[in-house]
Amino acid sequence: MAKQNVAEQFVDILVRAGVERLYGVVGDSLNPVVDAVRRNSAIDWVHVRHEETAAFAAGAEAQITGKLTACAGSCGPGNLHLINGLYDAHRSMAPVLALASHIPSSEIGLGYFQETHPDQLFRECSHYSELISSPKQMPRLLQTAIQHAIGRSGVSVVSLPGDIADDPAPDQPLQTALVTSRPTVRPGDTEIDRLVEMIDAADKVTLFCGSGTAGAHAEVMEFAEKIKSPVGHALRGKEHIQYDNPYDVGMSGLLGYGAAYEATHECDLLILLGTDFPYNAFLPDDVKIAQVDVRPEHLGRRSKLDLAVWGDVKETLRCLTPRVRAKSNRRFLDKMLKKHADALEGVVKAYTRKVDKHVPIHPEYVAAVLDELADDDAVFTVDTGMCNVWAARYISPNGRRRVIGSFSHGSMANALPMAIGAQFTDRRRQVVSMSGDGGFSMLMGDFLTLVQYDLPVKVVLFNNSSLSMVELEMLVAGLPSYGTTNKNPDFAAVARACGAHGVRVEKPKQLAGALKEAFRHKGPALVDVVTDPNALSIPPKISTEMVTGFALSASKIVLDGGVGRMLQMARSNLRNVPRP
Repeated sequence: MAKQNVAEQFVDILVRAGVERLYGVVGDSLNPVVDAVRRNSAIDWVHVRHEETAAFAAGAEAQITGKLTACAGSCGPGNLHLINGLYDAHRSMAPVLALASHIPSSEIGLGYFQETHPDQLFRECSHYSELISSPKQMPRLLQTAIQHAIGRSGVSVVSLPGDIADDPAPDQPLQTALVTSRPTVRPGDTEIDRLVEMIDAADKVTLFCGSGTAGAHAEVMEFAEKIKSPVGHALRGKEHIQYDNPYDVGMSGLLGYGAAYEATHECDLLILLGTDFPYNAFLPDDVKIAQVDVRPEHLGRRSKLDLAVWGDVKETLRCLTPRVRAKSNRRFLDKMLKKHADALEGVVKAYTRKVDKHVPIHPEYVAAVLDELADDDAVFTVDTGMCNVWAARYISPNGRRRVIGSFSHGSMANALPMAIGAQFTDRRRQVVSMSGDGGFSMLMGDFLTLVQYDLPVKVVLFNNSSLSMVELEMLVAGLPSYGTTNKNPDFAAVARACGAHGVRVEKPKQLAGALKEAFRHKGPALVDVVTDPNALSIPPKISTEMVTGFALSASKIVLDGGVGRMLQMARSNLRNVPRP
């Protein structure tokens, strides 16, 4: 039996760690690894058209499955293209292993063709970034990288010169058990005792939830019921906490709606559950705050805390709920539920006024119809910009749907690449890319990846021929819009030319039929919807700081518009409020 080379050993270890795909673009320095993948039936090479897509796809797959995923780029310019998607994965806490292949080891430091220093370049967007400079470092270095990615929920990067990848691997020692999942983290008794005291002493408690509440919906609801607490959420907490929630008071932040802002400011005690919500201007500075997070570096970096609790939300609430004293007074909760319903009643009018006849089509209408027609377990990937607004306000979570976007990194062009990674996890599951024309056109070359692999992703293109979020920022800053207009082709015709299903929608009455037809189509499909670039209405009192860079500083609700089925949920919750 021939001796393994380093590339073969590298691939074998990825397989042992549960990696099923390696996303990337081939290149000479990657050839030994790609060939090792070709000869290993347990892993596939996914050939994308741009390495940035590879990183986004790997990050999305990791967020869907919770397992380690991998991507690769060839030396120099190839692996540099990974960096934006890796930043996004890292900030989304997605376990991703990136292989940055490198120039010949004998040439490093000599200004060789395509030379960069990937082990240094990727340090800011990873927990671990190291260079394999000798075959003797295998397999320990790769195992260490994998354990960093999984154990700390983020990116690890391994830089590997092509010549070393082709060298004979050292005799492999006994196989080391690899970390493949994270443990639960229980807070210490002292922190639990103190949190119980704070909750029992407070008359009005509000919970504000982020992505760290994933898998803890039942525990949050039980806790909220016992202490009669309104429950608000950040954007990344929406899919995990909003559904089946009789205590829901909406979302805070730039895209906020409802009474979340009031609930967090009018309470005696605010408990932040699994959120690294970045907009500290939305957080109160005159109420007591406790924060629960599994990442200790998140504790207190957004607001001054009265108590920091290191633990995951589910385990913390399992310890906490039996010990707190049940509250009987619902006055604060019911007041916030009413404020929430009233707030939604006010903004929903912008959506209901003849929107089904408006041309160009209101994007709110597109999102609402999409929400109605999409599967109950669909995965939505969402472009940064106005698509974030429509997803936040119209896509209804139910515990089975997923909504993934570049919510922490805020990158353009993420939706289509993320849809690729999401669809590879399950070809039978409906995956919908909510793309803006700006984001889609930035990486539209990878629409060809859908066709090449016959991935049944449905791209719903919100095409207003502009970078409308940037236009909003300019408007708020008192500047005329400039450089924000896109001269677009007929994207549906482009899709058909690529070999996919494509349809263009210019009138509201065409929309439902076009979406149903795309959803029935067994392969990739694109629905190019011409939408109104002026659909967003702006409240009269707004300052520059409110929108620029998503750094909202003074307003509780900036973007006015409809809220879809959330109003129905708020009305239903309001019916549960006891009448005197």
